[in-house]
Amino acid sequence: MLPMITGFMNYGQQTLRAARYIGQGFMITLSHTNRLPVTIQYPYEKLITSERFRGRIHFEFDKCIACEVCVRVCPIDLPVVDWKLETNIRKKRLLNYSIDFGICIFCGNCVEYCPTNCLSMTEEYKFSTYDRHELNYNQIALGRLPMSVIDDYTIRTILNSPQTKNG
Repeated sequence: MLPMITGFMNYGQQTLRAARYIGQGFMITLSHTNRLPVTIQYPYEKLITSERFRGRIHFEFDKCIACEVCVRVCPIDLPVVDWKLETNIRKKRLLNYSIDFGICIFCGNCVEYCPTNCLSMTEEYKFSTYDRHELNYNQIALGRLPMSVIDDYTIRTILNSPQTKNG
């Protein structure tokens, strides 16, 4: 008779524990009803990216010394640097620089280790194309500065912070 009573007590304790967990989950669900939606209407509204956001890489052709540090620190050896040795001045002359953003993992090592700071990350994140080959940017496309989200008057910018309803 005693094992049956302890079995009923254990069953009762498990039932109360389960009810408490369900109640806690329900309270969390109810606490989210007072919050504003997080969804934005993308083409017309954009989030302001954080300060250290790793977007498209910007390249300054005039600053580059063709040292190929960016290629050596890249985990996938992605930047393609073409240069020619100028024998009369004994320096490298940069001919072409390109990065394929279809393969790039946006780790930022190339930007961090560049000795002349000719590479920098921008806040541009829109890379959608129908052809994968359009993601291969040469030095001209990499040198183009993107329009800042804050400066674009056609788009309503939204801060990247949680909003609460005052009420």
